Amino acid sequence: MSSLVVAVAQYALFLVAAGAVLVWLRCSRPDKVSLAVQAVVTLIAVAVLVRVAGLVHTDPRPFVVDPSVKPLFAHPADNGFPSDHTALAAGVAFLIVLYRRWVGIALVAVSVAIGVCRVAAHVHHTQDIVGGLLIGLLAALCGVLAWRALEAVRDRRSARIASPPATRRVERSS
Repeated sequence: MSSLVVAVAQYALFLVAAGAVLVWLRCSRPDKVSLAVQAVVTLIAVAVLVRVAGLVHTDPRPFVVDPSVKPLFAHPADNGFPSDHTALAAGVAFLIVLYRRWVGIALVAVSVAIGVCRVAAHVHHTQDIVGGLLIGLLAALCGVLAWRALEAVRDRRSARIASPPATRRVERSS
């Protein structure tokens, strides 16, 4: 059982990434562009938000708080808040929900399983996982909002190019 916990805690993140790539491959060309842009922004947002959250709140890992607790795999004794594995998986999964609802929901479930297994492996507390899930959701929202902003700029440019310039009326005085 512990080997399954370790496998999910350490490697299920690759399952989320593979699911996202498969969804991307099956998207139409315009959706591929939007998903790619949103994914890049989401990944950057996860990295920034995890870093900021870790600076704002410190939560020593379970094996640091209680030396009698042994983690199921080797892990540095650094700040456990938030779970970057969970945040990254959740960010990608929440984004995929927008493109393929059921695949996205399954990936969100895998993200939660990653968090649960990281708690079971004694490398995180529950609050680290909840923080990671919230950061993932916020990061995905950043990705969506960034794409919408880019679309709005593109639409304004297209409208400006499509409409002829306003002609000036020159009034003649008699």
